[in-house]
Amino acid sequence: MILKVEHVKKTFGKKLVLDDINFSLNAGECLGIVGLSGCGKSTLAKIIARLIPCDDGKIFLCGKEISKAAGNDFYKNMQMIFQTPEDSFNPRRTLGESISEPIKNFLGNENLRGQVENLLIEVGLPKNFYEKYPREVSGGECQRAAIARAISISPKLLICDEATSALDVTIQAQVVALIKKLCAEKNIACLFITHDLALLPKLADRVIVLHEGKIVEEGTPEKIIREAQSPFTKQLTASNFFTEEF
Repeated sequence: MILKVEHVKKTFGKKLVLDDINFSLNAGECLGIVGLSGCGKSTLAKIIARLIPCDDGKIFLCGKEISKAAGNDFYKNMQMIFQTPEDSFNPRRTLGESISEPIKNFLGNENLRGQVENLLIEVGLPKNFYEKYPREVSGGECQRAAIARAISISPKLLICDEATSALDVTIQAQVVALIKKLCAEKNIACLFITHDLALLPKLADRVIVLHEGKIVEEGTPEKIIREAQSPFTKQLTASNFFTEEF
């Protein structure tokens, strides 16, 4: 088991944002977490990534509790891809320099440029993107570079927080296919957080539906879409457009 979330709760002021969240994720498996804006899904991603603390509960990564762990060694096993890739890159550094950073921090400096160029090719970008700045590439190209950076140190867990929502529909499909391919090839567990349930049949093995900070439904994409039990999930499936044939 790569990730285990136990009884996680989070409040902001008097507002309960997450209420007793429990789930697990295995190697090579993709878990989709879906819900409308404000349901708590991005807060959950930030708690798992240790960007903000939880009020109660525990997070286990590769069998070790990281909820209150000191240091940042656990980032060797966990990387995150954000909604707007341009904002996650230093605008004064080339894409290659930014992709190199986690490699230097966790693996060392040997043949950095060659490693980064190979990563760029792996995500469908030319080697010369090493020298490009974030402002010089499209949103889809920048997100591919962000994926290259995320997989550069062979993490066990990849957290994608609305990683395709800023892209147009065609590019979304390409990025989803790339994430699925890389996770399958490298046996990476993927937590894919989105407001768009229609993306998940092409990617997720299981889906969790969040509503007002609670898990209201869980199952395969097919079961969630065709046999929804929760009234909220039924509303969500009615508002999405599905083209996947099960």
